[in-house]
Amino acid sequence: MKPSAYLPRAAPEPSPPDAAEEGGSLRVRTVWISDLPLGKPGCQAQALLEFLRQVDCEQLFLVGDIIDGWQLRRSWYWPQAHNDVIQKILRKARKGCRVIFIPGNHDEFARRYLDHSFGGVEVAEEWMHQTADGRRLWVTHGDLYDGVIQCARWLALLGDHLYEFALKLNRWLNSARARLGLPYWSLSRYLKLKVKRAVSYVSDFETALAREARKRGADGVVCGHIHQAELREIEGVLYANDGDWVESLTALVEHADGRLEILDWSALAVTPQQALAPDLSGHGVVTQSS
Repeated sequence: MKPSAYLPRAAPEPSPPDAAEEGGSLRVRTVWISDLPLGKPGCQAQALLEFLRQVDCEQLFLVGDIIDGWQLRRSWYWPQAHNDVIQKILRKARKGCRVIFIPGNHDEFARRYLDHSFGGVEVAEEWMHQTADGRRLWVTHGDLYDGVIQCARWLALLGDHLYEFALKLNRWLNSARARLGLPYWSLSRYLKLKVKRAVSYVSDFETALAREARKRGADGVVCGHIHQAELREIEGVLYANDGDWVESLTALVEHADGRLEILDWSALAVTPQQALAPDLSGHGVVTQSS
């Protein structure tokens, strides 16, 4: 990675104080999203599209696993909603939003095009972002610091198949819940939080990323990969994970003053099958802030 790629571009004038615009859109300085992943049946593309329509930002970071290359190699799945998401991202880039794509393990094919730009979308291995209040945040997908991905790829592929099965079961379960008028609920997220080894794996991953950020002289790290939104300090380093758009429907945002928040978009949806019509007068449902 070229050293110059870590240097943030001169920041534009700060956005006006956070407020809902006419039409219900939310203005923020920066947005981070990851682990969509387009091409996977479990991707909540309609919810993601509505989020992208509602949010107005100066910088948009696509923090890996934006497209599921693993799934597409097994079988092709690309409905119109997935195409609409790509078109919306490209439109944001054309309208002046700086869009930076940091590939992950599921879209690792894009790592062949580092330091290139496609349709205004810059491709980078990693990034060093400076917030409005002066903090330096190292941005990486996180798979390069995952021992399973790096040392036992076959196990990661097996886990991906099992995860896909859990998502299919989850879709069936939530279809039944929707008919009963119940809100969306993630089975796989529930299992991850309950299984002791999964909790240990997540903790080890978070600590490894925080320590690596300190080595790089950063004040914090922004990542994805493990599908678990989080915003907290680890050993004096800010750890931020923007979650995913399969289970959590979360994004990390930076407001004009540099304050960070995780927005939980799932709480704004009645069911995953329905198009969203959120009221953003309170900036969505905030799960954590820093």
